[in-house]
Amino acid sequence: MTSPAQKNESSATRIPERCEISEKDRWDLTCLYPDDAAWEDAFSDLRRRYPEIGKFRGKLGASPSALLEVLEFEKSLDQPLERLGTYASLRVSENAADPAFLEREARLENCRSKIIEACSFIEPELQAVPDADFARFLSAPELSAWRVSLKKRRRFKPHTLDEGGERLLAMGAQAMDGHGETFSQLTNVDLKFGFVTEGDGRQSELTQGSFSSFLLKPDRDLRRRAFHQFYAEFSDHKFTIASTLSNSVRADVFQARARHYPSSLACALFRHDIPERVYTNLVSTVRANLTPLYRYYELRRCALGIDKIHHYDTYVPLAKKVATHLSFDEATDRVLAAVAPLGDEYVRELAAGLRGRWCDRYESKGKRSGAFSSGCYGSPPYILMNYKADVFSDMFTLAHEAGHSMHTWYAQREQTFQDYYYPIFLAEVASTFNEELLTHYLLEQTNDPAVRAYLISRQLDDLRGTVYRQTMFAEFEKIIHERQEDGDALTLDIFTGIYRELLRVYFGPRFELDAELDLECLRIPHFYSAFYVYQYATGMSAAVALSRQTLESGDPSRYLGFLKLGGSLPPLEALAAAGVDMTSPAPVENALELFARRVDELAVLLGMDPAAL
Repeated sequence: MTSPAQKNESSATRIPERCEISEKDRWDLTCLYPDDAAWEDAFSDLRRRYPEIGKFRGKLGASPSALLEVLEFEKSLDQPLERLGTYASLRVSENAADPAFLEREARLENCRSKIIEACSFIEPELQAVPDADFARFLSAPELSAWRVSLKKRRRFKPHTLDEGGERLLAMGAQAMDGHGETFSQLTNVDLKFGFVTEGDGRQSELTQGSFSSFLLKPDRDLRRRAFHQFYAEFSDHKFTIASTLSNSVRADVFQARARHYPSSLACALFRHDIPERVYTNLVSTVRANLTPLYRYYELRRCALGIDKIHHYDTYVPLAKKVATHLSFDEATDRVLAAVAPLGDEYVRELAAGLRGRWCDRYESKGKRSGAFSSGCYGSPPYILMNYKADVFSDMFTLAHEAGHSMHTWYAQREQTFQDYYYPIFLAEVASTFNEELLTHYLLEQTNDPAVRAYLISRQLDDLRGTVYRQTMFAEFEKIIHERQEDGDALTLDIFTGIYRELLRVYFGPRFELDAELDLECLRIPHFYSAFYVYQYATGMSAAVALSRQTLESGDPSRYLGFLKLGGSLPPLEALAAAGVDMTSPAPVENALELFARRVDELAVLLGMDPAAL
């Protein structure tokens, strides 16, 4: 006789195993290596060759040709190391519970640490070259292909230690960077969120990936139960995760102090040549423009017909009549139509990738949650998705990651290995630019007030999540790092107390804050890459400006020129060349003005008086 538990299990919506996902819906990593054995051969070759770097010790400053020789040999290590790392990382992303994948990645990380240690003499020797000689080297014809890279490296002269110091930091890098891996294993593999019973009695598994689907459900009680059940699991592990985050912050502060930066924020921003005023301008500008956000939450409360608005009410679509079930192929078609203003080449190459096997499309057991774009020089710019047909925002996620991938595609084609890699500050422009084009395209396709209300609501959610929300995260990161730098303790209560105050500021006086929401600060993976998230907000602000410029002019050349630059110019110079000044608060202000206008538009479409909000 079948037990009730067995019936529930058999009728539940189950996350499939990877082998159950069709091959055409998985990325093709054979473009990196034909098989695991080929990876092992390349790994063995790298381990055999890297000690040869020692033969260049003491010779970097001898002549331009001597410097060129060491740079080319270093590149001969870096390029295969990047490819090996891409393959290993993507395989772990397929299933973070597979011990073979984890073991491969761990071996590579050990090797990477040894290579960094073996190369630790390069930076001190390079920085020790007298200024006059270094200027002469830069003008040497044989180093012309390395001129940009060398200028970038020379910037770090004040923060480069002697050979012993660099070797010590290199030896400790793997241990210092391990907190993010611990967090990932805990939250993606070990945490079990159980099943949630839906209104029809069907049980669906609650995971990191499916949580967003539950928050989009029209059934408010289902959203509420999923929210509390999800955070109950985090609550059971809150002290462990708080300890992991605390140690990650300590590692950031140690690295900054070891390299003589005034703060961990200064350290993170210097890496990509971003002035601190860009960060502080973002926070102050957003804080000065919170009223439209409060009005948006009041609009949402009224539209949903509820007395008090909770966090689990902030994602459900407001225009309920619009169908949101889109297959991956249908979403691809719409994304391609949206980016048509960027020209035939852009569309053709992106279509080949998305309809081919750049993309790993669907959720499976153990697969990393969320989405990303990743590749290496000479490889396809792969995309990880956990696409769900009932999550309308997943089409925008696909457009977002496609923006990253095409940025990589152009940068690889136009730049050398040493100059193609662009910083995250620029990457987030390309990704959100595509989302802006998609929003514009979909709005142009309809005059239906219900559809327009749905799309404007989604754009508001995107601006809210990218500019307002990421700025709140950025402010949290800044505060907790400053606390550590001031010698204060970072405990669970400190984290949640700081976060609670930020929630009050960013959600406003009429928002009902559930106690569990304090724990949200413990589930953000980007906090393990310090001072990363602010770039989402600055990126979207720049993307709003660039997309408007491209659509109004009908000429994509300036934007495509920006993509082709890769990392060959400092980020602010690259954006300035495309027509955006990020040292000014104007781009952020313009994005928030768009948000305010959209609040009023949505209110009218939903039959409300904007003045009453």
